[in-house]
Amino acid sequence: MDKLINIVKKLALKYKDTLCIGRTHGMAAEIYSFGLKFLYFYNDLIEERKILNNSIDYVCSGKISGAVGTFAHFSLKIEEYVCKKLGINYSKISTQIVSRERFSYYLSILALIGSSLERFATEIRHLSRSEVAEVKEPFYSGQKGSSAMPHKQNPIICERICGLARVLRANMLAGFENINLWHERDISHSSVERIIIPDSTIILDYMLKKMQEVLLGLVVYKENMLKNIELNRGLIYSQKILLLLMKKGLDRMTAYNIVQDISLKVINSNLDFKEEILKDKRVNSLLSKEEIDDIFNPHSYLKNIDRIYERFSLL
Repeated sequence: MDKLINIVKKLALKYKDTLCIGRTHGMAAEIYSFGLKFLYFYNDLIEERKILNNSIDYVCSGKISGAVGTFAHFSLKIEEYVCKKLGINYSKISTQIVSRERFSYYLSILALIGSSLERFATEIRHLSRSEVAEVKEPFYSGQKGSSAMPHKQNPIICERICGLARVLRANMLAGFENINLWHERDISHSSVERIIIPDSTIILDYMLKKMQEVLLGLVVYKENMLKNIELNRGLIYSQKILLLLMKKGLDRMTAYNIVQDISLKVINSNLDFKEEILKDKRVNSLLSKEEIDDIFNPHSYLKNIDRIYERFSLL
C-alpha cells in the first residue's frame, strides 16, 4: 500500500494542471483536473491504510482460556503472558475461540481497499474506451489484445482487478457468516477461514501490485482530453452562465429556463453554445461580450485547486 500511495501521489502532482472533462452519470459535466482523479484515489488509500493499521490491536488477539473460556484449569495470567510474548492482545473474554467479528472486520477492510482499487480500475477502463481514448494501461511487446482482432489493446489488468474485488467482497460475506456459531463453538467456520483469510490477503497483495504496474506504465493522452472538452461545443459552461444571470438579478428558475432552452437548441441542432449565448437577446441584454468571453475560460475552473492540494500538504 505504501508503494502504491507514493506512485499515486506523484501522479496527482504531475497532472494537477492537466485539463479534462469531469463526468457525472457518465455524461460531460464541467472542466476537471486529471490530477484530482489521482488525489481522490490517494485520499482513499491513505485513509484505508490508517484503518488497516488501526485494526491490528482488535484483529490480532489470542486466547488460552480453556475448552469453553472459563479458565477452569489455569490462571488468566498465563493467557496474558503468552499473548504479550507473541506481540498480540488477549481477548478479555472468549469461548473455545475468539469472536469471529475480528476476522470479519479484517476481511471487510481488505474488501474496502479492493473496492477502491476497483473503482479506480473502472475509471481507467472507461477512459480507455475507443471513443474516449484519454488513457491506456501498459501494453507490452508481443502481447495479444484479442485472439480474433489484432488491433485490440484491451485494459485486461484493470478488468482483472475489478473481477478480484468481487472475490474479496464474497469472502467478506463468508466471514460475516462465520460469526454465527453454536453455543461456545462449532467448527463450521474453520473450513471457510482456511480459504478466505489467506486467499483474501494474497488477492489484495496481488491487486495492489497490479495497480502499481498499471499506473507506472499508464499512457496519458492529454491532447484527446482537450479534444473531448471541445466535443461538448461549450455546453459545459452552462452553470457559469446560469450563476452570472442570477447575479444580474434573474431568479433561479428564470435563469435556468433560459440557459436550458439555449442548451437544448445547441444539442438538437448541433450548434455552438457560446455563439448561441452571444446571439440570445435574453442573455446579451444582461451580460456583456467581455463577461461572456471570461466565462468560457477552462482554466478558471481550477482556480482553487492549489488549496485542495494544500489540504494534503502536497504543494
